[in-house]
Amino acid sequence: MNTLLFPVILAGGKGERFWPLSRKDRPKQFLSLDGSSRSLLQATADRLIQLAGGWDSLWVITSSQIAEGVRQQLPDLPVENLLIESEGRDTAAAVAWTSLEIKRRYGEDAVIGFFPADHWIADQEAFAHTLSAATQLAASTAAIVTLGIKPTFPSTGYGYIEQGEKIGSFNELPAYHVNRFTEKPNRETAETFLSTGRFSWNSGMFVFRAGVVLKELHTHAPEIIEPLEQHGPDIYPQLPKKSIDYALMEKTTLAYVLPVDFGWDDLGDWNAIERLLKTEDTPNVELATHVGLDTQGAIIYASNPEDVVVTIGLEDVVIVRDRNVTLVVKKERTQEIKQILKILQSDSRFTDLL
Repeated sequence: MNTLLFPVILAGGKGERFWPLSRKDRPKQFLSLDGSSRSLLQATADRLIQLAGGWDSLWVITSSQIAEGVRQQLPDLPVENLLIESEGRDTAAAVAWTSLEIKRRYGEDAVIGFFPADHWIADQEAFAHTLSAATQLAASTAAIVTLGIKPTFPSTGYGYIEQGEKIGSFNELPAYHVNRFTEKPNRETAETFLSTGRFSWNSGMFVFRAGVVLKELHTHAPEIIEPLEQHGPDIYPQLPKKSIDYALMEKTTLAYVLPVDFGWDDLGDWNAIERLLKTEDTPNVELATHVGLDTQGAIIYASNPEDVVVTIGLEDVVIVRDRNVTLVVKKERTQEIKQILKILQSDSRFTDLL
């Protein structure tokens, strides 16, 4: 089976936990975080364009604040394939609107895949093999297919998918009915999940036929799909703000999972840089000119190559120097960057830092 896939890049996120490098005018998806010359958005498009068979089949949905940046980063993307949200309403609205548009143009049997713009994939060939399997499953079955990442440690920062009955193999990959989705567990629960061998991380990547997902949205999220059908995207600011997981995936009986292992990271915060770039023979991850004395386990980044970061006696910290801001935080507390941004937002002196 050689069914065409219409990949959609979800590019509306803010990437706040990568502040101060990620800001309103330059969110995380516009950054290169792996030392390459390609931004996360460009790298995502690079690996999807081959699966789409060309730019005409690739779509992007983003926010009005950064739409111009998307155009600059992806100049070959057809203008009609860029959907611009007037206001961010989370992923359920994004999936609903894009699915309606693709169905209108290509029919209800069009197979659509949704992919966050800011993920890192190690093995591109294995990724393509997996997407071929997911496309085959979605084309042949009334299925909402999710890619489940094989866990490498008992993470408390990811959602989990429990696989149920095996329904067959596609492109030599086993597929399972989903028993349940579980939000971020505590460490003991995560360890239990791993010990069973039945759980995978929820990657946030989905594949389905347009007609299948729209029918399921009518059943489980009519408050989102019906206003969009009746009024179009002008109704966007009035739509409820819900994730596709909460609005649909946790409720549908058509969820299937392909457990996969192609090297994946959602690049959730600065600690992801260490997972990508740390080597055994170096004490720190340095994307800066760094002079250190007795400093180890540090992640050090400076956007200006002329800036010099000097450290003495530090351990397990993140130091980021970008423009007029320097961030210093213990690695175990990088999730709290969002709280700092709320403090900055409340003080007019700091609005230019956001």
